[in-house]
Amino acid sequence: MNKNIHAYPNKEKLVAATTDRIADCMELAIQKNGLCSMALSGGKTPGGIFSLLASNPYRDRLDWSKLHLFWGDERMVPPDHQDSNYRLVQETLLDHIKIPDENVHRMRGEIAPEEAAAEYVSLLHDHFKGDLPCFDLMLLGLGEDGHTASLFPGTDAVEEREKHAVAVFVPKLDAWRVTLTLPVLNAARKIMFLVSGKSKSEMVQRIISNKQLAKEIPATMVNPQNGELHWMMDSEAMVLINKSAREVMFPF
Repeated sequence: MNKNIHAYPNKEKLVAATTDRIADCMELAIQKNGLCSMALSGGKTPGGIFSLLASNPYRDRLDWSKLHLFWGDERMVPPDHQDSNYRLVQETLLDHIKIPDENVHRMRGEIAPEEAAAEYVSLLHDHFKGDLPCFDLMLLGLGEDGHTASLFPGTDAVEEREKHAVAVFVPKLDAWRVTLTLPVLNAARKIMFLVSGKSKSEMVQRIISNKQLAKEIPATMVNPQNGELHWMMDSEAMVLINKSAREVMFPF
C-alpha cells in the first residue's frame, strides 16, 4: 500500500496542517468541478479541525455554498445525542458557517439501522448521479483495534463489495452503526487518515510495517486505486516507530 505519511511534533500542529490541506482540497475541487463533496469522521481530532475551519481565515475564505458534506459512519442515536457524529460537526462547524441545509447529508441515527443505510445508499445515488460515489476528500480515523469508519474487524461490513452503505452490528460495542463501505472509501480522490495520541501507537506500528491487506486490520484495506492516501499523525502516534527511521522518513 502506498502511504503518504505526514508526521507532526504535536496535535496542535497536526490539526493546523490538516486544516490547511483540507481548505486547499476544497478550493481545488470547487475550481475543477463547481462543488466539493467531502465525507467526515467523528472524534476529537476532527473536532479540532472543524473548529479551525469555522474560524478565520477559513470561514471567510471558503465558499461554503459549494460544499456538500457527508458522513463516513454514524452511531444509532438522535442527532442531538452526545455520541452523534453529526452533533460534533454541527457544534464545531455547521453552526458557524453559511452552508445551505440541503448541502448537509447526515446519516439518520434515530431510525432503524437497515432503513438508515438504505436511505443513505439512495442519497449517494442521487448526489453522484448513479455512479460509484467518488468523494473529493474523505476524512478517516483509526481505532485502536484497526477499524476505520465503522468497518470493524470480524464484521460483515468489511466484506461488503456491492452496497455503498450498510448497517453493521458491532459485538464488542453491543451496538448498531451505519457505515460507508470499502468500495466507496477506495473510490475517493483523496483520503486523509487523522491519527493522534499514544493509544494509537501500537496499531500505527503494525500498519506502517504491514505490506499486505489484512482483514483483521480494516484500515489497511483502504487503498484508493486512483486517488491519494495520506496519513496525518502526531509524534505520540508515531512513538513506537524506530526513531532513526522516523527522522529519515518524515522529519519534523
